[in-house]
Amino acid sequence: MTVKQSPVLIVMIEDDEGHARLIEKNVRRAGVNNEIRHFADGTSALAFLTSEHDGAHGPLLILLDLNLPDMTGIDILGILKGHERLRRAPVVVLTTTDDKVEIQRCYDLGCNVYITKPVDYDTFATAIRQLGLFLSVMQVPEA
Repeated sequence: MTVKQSPVLIVMIEDDEGHARLIEKNVRRAGVNNEIRHFADGTSALAFLTSEHDGAHGPLLILLDLNLPDMTGIDILGILKGHERLRRAPVVVLTTTDDKVEIQRCYDLGCNVYITKPVDYDTFATAIRQLGLFLSVMQVPEA
């Protein structure tokens, strides 16, 4: 089996256009230049992620808002972590909720990082840089 290095696709699931632009700006400021695919609702994001689309099969990093118009981020997190191919994808939860129970639930379901909005730039940049480091060494087995 050969191992190839694939660029990591960042999938951002965020319904607030202003927050989405701010998050993307912060990702770029942290020195991460990967493609960012933005979805404003969970339904279209999950349709893409579970599809046979090429981008959905390479290494992924998922930035997930919990408060979406069609379903909760908790539901999406549960679906992702229960999916054979997607369960190993790192998930960063970005949300306005700092409720301890909600935070614990996200970690229990398998999120990697939980960041409260409005995003403190330094905290966010550090988390993204660490994930960027992780993503840069992530190897993906050739199918």
